[in-house]
Amino acid sequence: MTRTTSHIERPAGEDAEAATVPAVLRPLRILVVAVVALSTFAVLVSLGAWQVERLRWKEGIVATIDARIHAPPKPLAEIEAIHGASGDVDYWPIEARGTFLHSGERYFLATLKGQAGWNVYTPLLLETGGEAIFVNRGFVPYEAKDPATRPSGQIEGQVTITGLARNPSPAPSTWFTPENDPRTGTFFARDVEAMAEGVALPSGTRLLPFFLDAGPGAAPGGIPVGGVTVIEIPNNHLQYAVTWFGLAAVLAVMMLVFSVQHWRASRAGA
Repeated sequence: MTRTTSHIERPAGEDAEAATVPAVLRPLRILVVAVVALSTFAVLVSLGAWQVERLRWKEGIVATIDARIHAPPKPLAEIEAIHGASGDVDYWPIEARGTFLHSGERYFLATLKGQAGWNVYTPLLLETGGEAIFVNRGFVPYEAKDPATRPSGQIEGQVTITGLARNPSPAPSTWFTPENDPRTGTFFARDVEAMAEGVALPSGTRLLPFFLDAGPGAAPGGIPVGGVTVIEIPNNHLQYAVTWFGLAAVLAVMMLVFSVQHWRASRAGA
C-alpha cells in the first residue's frame, strides 16, 4: 500500500506578505508604547512636583500655627481687627472675661481619646458690655449633653477664659453634610450666624465673628474638658511625593530595559 502525500503550494506573494506585515507593525507598536510610557511618566512626575508644592504650603501653615500659639494673648479688639482685614485669626491666643449664658449652649459631635461625645459652645457675655463670643468650653461625654447632668460645670458669675481664636467654618451644602438641628442645639459647622439663631442674647448684644477655644483644664465637676483644639496638622505630602517620583523611576527603568532589548533584537535581526 502506497501512502500518497499531497502538497499545496502557496503563492510566493503570500509568504512575502506574512513576513512583511510584522515588520511593518513593529515600529508602530514601539511608537504607541513609547507615547503611552512618556505620557504616564510625565503625569507621575507632575503629581510628584505637585506634592512637593503642597509640602511647602503645609510647612508654611505649620510654621504659622507654631508661631501663633506661642505668642502672648492678644486683646479681643486686635483679633477682631485682624479678622476684618484678613478673615484669618486661627490659633491666635486670646483672653476674654465675662459671664456665660448657659441657656445658649450649642453642641458639636466630637471624640476625645476614642470616646464619643460633644464639644460644648456657650455664649460668653463680655464684661465690656454689648458684645459676646461663642466659647468652645470643651468636651463632654455623649450622655452628658444635657446640662442637667453636669450642674457643677455650669459656672455662674464672672470668668476669665484663655485660649485660641478660631475662624468660623460654615458647612458646605453637600449630600454628605448632616443638617443642623437648632431645635436640639446640634450643629455640624462653626457658623456664628447659624448658632446664634434662637439664642436669647440681651438686646443690642453683638456676637464677635470668630470663636474662642478654651485652653486645657476642666470645669468644676470635671466637664467640659478644655484644650480640645486640634493643633497637629497632618503632613504626608513628602511621602506622597516620594511615591509618585518612585513610580516614575520604576517606569523609566522599565522603558530603558525595553529599549535595550529592542536594540539588541534589531542588531541580531540585522
